[in-house]
Amino acid sequence: MSPPQGSTVPAPAVAPLPLAPAGRQHSLGWRLVWTTLIFCVFFILVSVAALTWTAWNAGVERMDAELAQIEQIYSGTLSKAIWELDREALQAHVQSVRKVPAVGSISVQVALANRPTEVFEASRTGWTGPGRAPTRHLVLSYEPYPGAHETVGELVLQGNEHVLWQQLRRQLATIVAAQLLQSLMLAGLIMLVFHRMVTVHVRRIAEHLARMGPGNLSLQLQLERPRRRRDELTQLESGVNQLQASLAVHLESQRRYEQELAAHRDDLARLVAERTAELESANARLQSLARTDTLTGLPNRRHFDETQTMELRRARRSSQRLALLVCDIDSFKDYNDHYGHAMGDRCLSAVAQALKTHLVRAGDLVARIGGEEFGVILPNTDRLGAQLLAERLVKAVADCGIAHAHSPAARVVTISVGLAVLHPDSDDDFDALFQRADAALYRAKAAGRNQVAGLD
Repeated sequence: MSPPQGSTVPAPAVAPLPLAPAGRQHSLGWRLVWTTLIFCVFFILVSVAALTWTAWNAGVERMDAELAQIEQIYSGTLSKAIWELDREALQAHVQSVRKVPAVGSISVQVALANRPTEVFEASRTGWTGPGRAPTRHLVLSYEPYPGAHETVGELVLQGNEHVLWQQLRRQLATIVAAQLLQSLMLAGLIMLVFHRMVTVHVRRIAEHLARMGPGNLSLQLQLERPRRRRDELTQLESGVNQLQASLAVHLESQRRYEQELAAHRDDLARLVAERTAELESANARLQSLARTDTLTGLPNRRHFDETQTMELRRARRSSQRLALLVCDIDSFKDYNDHYGHAMGDRCLSAVAQALKTHLVRAGDLVARIGGEEFGVILPNTDRLGAQLLAERLVKAVADCGIAHAHSPAARVVTISVGLAVLHPDSDDDFDALFQRADAALYRAKAAGRNQVAGLD
């Protein structure tokens, strides 16, 4: 159900949302850089391992080629020295080969017919074995004349592993430096490109959204970049502008609904106030009817009981006397029987008006407490004052001149009054006071009616 039409009221202002705290911010660019560096480290480790393995194998192949070249160079001279049994030349050749850096150890085994085997060998200082370096074996032969080949011995060349490790360390340093430089340049390039293409625009979007409020939703987001680009940032820019437009429409609708609701609420408050006033007035009338005798217009017995309780407390609190008169119409049953109930009602109304007219003080109360019985409460009234007022009431009713042919007291309607006064020092309650006044009333009736009687 849509709100009713009505007057307009201003919509409450909405404060813009604050930016995120400045401390401990993590830029997307730096995150990308760290991610790139981690990837580069992993890539460096893998590539260095692969390049190191390749460089080692290349070094081994180079060393094996050098050893093969040494075999080619020295195989002829060594074979000739063995054939000619030139030990000095043989030893000189062995020492010469030992000085080549790629050679770790050289061994020449002389195996001539009818001669004991001899071994000429030499190794580099500190050499412990070939390790992972290559080892070459070459059978030495000599041609003493064309067409004849004699095996004269065997040449064993063992590579120098220390040389391989030195070469590998130099290459490894170059590889690591190159890969590290490449990674740093790549990370810097990525950070620069990401900053220019993404970070700057994301910050502008964040600042734009932070400044947004109900009053400036019409301010659209514009990124400082070529309009021809159609990428994710363009979609984000368009989405933000569409969201602002939707929010503006929603806030306008909400403002209109609030205005209509406020007008409806005012109308409802006015209607409630009118109904409340009517209910209060009706309640007041009901209260009045509940406390008023409908025939005579005087307060009824309920009002009389409430007043007597209040006046009794006030009299004791103020140390004042409280007088009570109980009035009864003489021979009223005979009046009703002779004149009818309609005339009886008129008689009751006339007596009530006579009693009410002669009560001049605001605090005095006369009420109809029975069929033809009336009670009069007189606050702060002593015995003499109550007596005088009671006599005036008796005279006022008689002066009304309401004919009563069957009354033994007079030819007109009269009343009898019983009087009682509560002394401030007395412990009696109102019931005791009422009983005393009622007893005085019976005394007045027994004494001939149309008079006032007290207990004294």
